[in-house]
Amino acid sequence: MLSRLLLLASLLTYVSATALTFALQPNEKACFYIFNQKQKANIGYYFAVQAGGSFDVDYTIKAPGGRVIAQEQKQRQGDYIFTADAIGEYEFCFSNEMSTFAEKVVDFEIRDDDDFRASLPNAPAENTAVEGMQSSVLRIESKLGQLSNTLQYYKTRNNRNQSTVKSTESRIFWFSIFDVVLMCSMAAFQVLVVKFFFQGSRKQLV
Repeated sequence: MLSRLLLLASLLTYVSATALTFALQPNEKACFYIFNQKQKANIGYYFAVQAGGSFDVDYTIKAPGGRVIAQEQKQRQGDYIFTADAIGEYEFCFSNEMSTFAEKVVDFEIRDDDDFRASLPNAPAENTAVEGMQSSVLRIESKLGQLSNTLQYYKTRNNRNQSTVKSTESRIFWFSIFDVVLMCSMAAFQVLVVKFFFQGSRKQLV
C-alpha cells in the first residue's frame, strides 16, 4: 500500500524563472510548472542529478495541451532551450519510479530566455551608441550564462565525485570488517582443529 502511495505521489510546485534543489524519493514523481505568457518564447531548463543511485532520472516536458515536447529516460543532466509555441502552463516532470530504494537529489532551473532582452530599453532610431551598449550587455549576459553553466557542471562533478568517494570508503570499511571477522574465524577454526587432533592422540596413548 505504501509503495502505491509513493508511486502516485506528485509534488506540484508553480515556479517562474527560478532554480531549486529537491530530493526525489524512490518511486516518486515530481512536477513543476511555468506559465508562458507569449507565443514563440524561448524557455530554457537545466537539471542535474547531484546524488543517489546511478545519478539518473526520467523526465517529461509537456505543452499546455498535453503534447509531449521532450521525454527521456535515465538521464544524468541536461541543459536545453525550446520554443514555446502556445500560451499557457508548461509541465516539467521528473520520475524516480525506476528506483526502489535510492533517493535522488536533483538541481533544477527553469528560465525564460526572453525576459532579460525584453527588459532592455529600446534604442532610439539611428543611435549607434545605444545599440552598441545593448550589444555589449547582451554579450556580457551570454558570457555570464556560459559561466553559470560551467559552474553548475563543476558543482555536479564535485557532488558526484564526493558521493563516489563516500561509497568507496563505505565499501572499504565493510570489506575490512568482513576480512577481520574472516581471519578471526579461520584462526579459531585452526585452533579447534589442532586441539581436536591433540585430544585424539592423548586418548590413543592412554
